[in-house]
Amino acid sequence: MKKIRKALCLILCLVISLSFLVSCHGAKDTAEFVVPQNFDENEKYEIVFWAKNDSNPTQVALFEKAVSDFEEIYPNIDVTLKRFVNYGDIYNEVITNIQTGTTPNVCITYPDHIATYMTGENIVVPLDSLIEDEKYGLGGSEVKFESVEASEIFEKFLDEGKIGVEQYALPFMRSTEACYINADFLKKLGYGEIPEILTWDFIFEVSEKAMEKNSDGTYKLNGQKTMLPFIYKSTDNMMIQMLKQKAAGYSSDTGEVLIFNEGTKEILMTVADITADKEFNTFANVGYPGNFFNKGQSVFIVDSTAGATWVGTDAPLQDIADDKLAHFETVVRPIPQYDTEKPTMISQGPSICVFNKEDSGEVLASWLFAQYLLTTDLQIAFSQTEGYIPVTKTARNSDKYKDYLSRSGEDNELYYDVKIAASKMLIDNIDNTFITPVFNGSTSLRNAAGQLIEEVVKNVTRKKKINDEFIDDLYERVTAQYRLNEIEAFDGKRNLGEMPVGSKILIGSLLFVWVSIGAIFIYGIVKNKKNKS
Repeated sequence: MKKIRKALCLILCLVISLSFLVSCHGAKDTAEFVVPQNFDENEKYEIVFWAKNDSNPTQVALFEKAVSDFEEIYPNIDVTLKRFVNYGDIYNEVITNIQTGTTPNVCITYPDHIATYMTGENIVVPLDSLIEDEKYGLGGSEVKFESVEASEIFEKFLDEGKIGVEQYALPFMRSTEACYINADFLKKLGYGEIPEILTWDFIFEVSEKAMEKNSDGTYKLNGQKTMLPFIYKSTDNMMIQMLKQKAAGYSSDTGEVLIFNEGTKEILMTVADITADKEFNTFANVGYPGNFFNKGQSVFIVDSTAGATWVGTDAPLQDIADDKLAHFETVVRPIPQYDTEKPTMISQGPSICVFNKEDSGEVLASWLFAQYLLTTDLQIAFSQTEGYIPVTKTARNSDKYKDYLSRSGEDNELYYDVKIAASKMLIDNIDNTFITPVFNGSTSLRNAAGQLIEEVVKNVTRKKKINDEFIDDLYERVTAQYRLNEIEAFDGKRNLGEMPVGSKILIGSLLFVWVSIGAIFIYGIVKNKKNKS
């Protein structure tokens, strides 16, 4: 009986511990980081770097080279690279690992994700003291590579990494969204030169004309049985940018939810109308827009400038079979606008954060690697992989980067014309970009913004009527789904809220395994006892 009682106690302790882990999501604290006076190069440090590469083999090679080159400069620092397919996976895994103190040391992520990581005390390192440190800061005297100075980072991009009044992220690359246009289709529809700034009305007008059919059921424009004139990849960005252009509410700087307004309702009713006419669709509903575009089945798609290497007839990363691939001219423009005199588009792109650890030397080693990612050669090389632009003046103004931009179309792999056009479009519109406020809950609000559009598209496809009653009900459902009524003013120290589903599954699986082991152990004891008797 004593063995059985011990086993039961063990199982009970495990259940309580794991349950506490789930319920106290985000409660683990770490001591505040203080910059060491010196970096001990005789001490061995092992740091972990998490990055997204979007299955781009050139990016993979660049990250691996960056790690190798850095380790040559600092032989006492070993960097382990872990690659992810998307930022959502990084976000979920970081949140899970916060509980066990196994976060990476350096992470490519987004500021609104960082705001959610900042749950207990000192999870993410504020970078102000590191940036300004005379020895090891940006441009520091003791840094063993050509470190960029803080003044050489574009202030607009650096400010995007501020949460509250503190700097929690360094910008790594920047992008925006672009409208990719099949110029041959516009000519065939009777349009002359493509406007430099598109309007939403222009997009809808062209999309309506693109739906005309032949007597055999094929579309006049492409002679195929499939035509999706306008596809938007990121509906959260779509809603956020349309609201910004309309000067309608989204959120306050501290996290007050303002999205449920008349401007949002107008947008959703417009989406319902163009979806009903089969002129509009979304990535979530039909799949990757570039595939339809490259097969000559779309007139317009909106995707990130970082996605330019997948878009167009000669796109280096497109994987459409030759017999399905259409051949046409691709033109890049800013996203559609309500007011062409005041074009507005979102600023996006990955940033870098450093996680706190008990050993301040390990954090300093992590910081040295983080700032290495801003070195000029790496900034230029990475920007050439997709439609990103560098975040430093040193890289952007270099002869090497200017030469890259000037060689559009020379080599399809390195100088793909659509990719370079997308980069130039962003450079020309830097002053027209904006960011959304960052707070604990901004990720949920962003997801909710896209969900509003997706729900309308889905229900129109199912022939459901979209009216005021539907919209009001949708507001309530989305509020509950993303717990928007629980978002409070940002203080940088609040609990994470509900754990992501993936994290729950992981912890639940561990709980199940331990309970099963305990049950088998008890069964063995009982069985042995019966055999003896």
